[in-house]
Amino acid sequence: MLRDTASSLMHNCTKCGARVPTSALFCVTCGAPVDAEVTRTAVRGQPGVPSRDKASNEVERVIFVERPTIFFVVAAYTAAAFVATLLTALSAYIGWPAFVSLLLALPLLLVAGLRHLKRNTVGYTLTNSKIEIAQGILVRTTRSIPLPSVQNVTVSTTILQRLGGFGDLVIDDASAGGGATILRNIPDPRRHADLLLRELRR
Repeated sequence: MLRDTASSLMHNCTKCGARVPTSALFCVTCGAPVDAEVTRTAVRGQPGVPSRDKASNEVERVIFVERPTIFFVVAAYTAAAFVATLLTALSAYIGWPAFVSLLLALPLLLVAGLRHLKRNTVGYTLTNSKIEIAQGILVRTTRSIPLPSVQNVTVSTTILQRLGGFGDLVIDDASAGGGATILRNIPDPRRHADLLLRELRR
């Protein structure tokens, strides 16, 4: 075992091929200077020798990409369809033309469509280095919160949110001008909070 350890602390001279200790600056056989790069390669991973920092070369990983819940969008479309049906039945009973009920229901459909569009323009992304909040239709803005500046993570839910299975994720940002950032109405907020806390512990 001692022989294996001693062998692992040796490498070949690049000029004459003789075995040279990794700590030597010159070959003991031919006197040629030892290549520093070869020395670092030979001793990498040995006990007591610092290895290369892998974090500097780590590719940014996406932990999750989430949007606000679609619950309110579905509710808006359902309400619009329900009102349109009632208006159609009422128009048939009163004798109004069918297009009158459609005109009356159109604002509700527009509200539902705008809510759907707004929901699709908001995105929350967590990576192993930051949290990104992107929003906007005509003007797209993206805010990034570095994970080291996150001080506290809180899950906040109302009764309606609990019934729908969604809630708010409140993130306290310690950076300058940070304050509290809220990821609103995300599905299963506790699971997303656990994913964020796991990355903070790394």
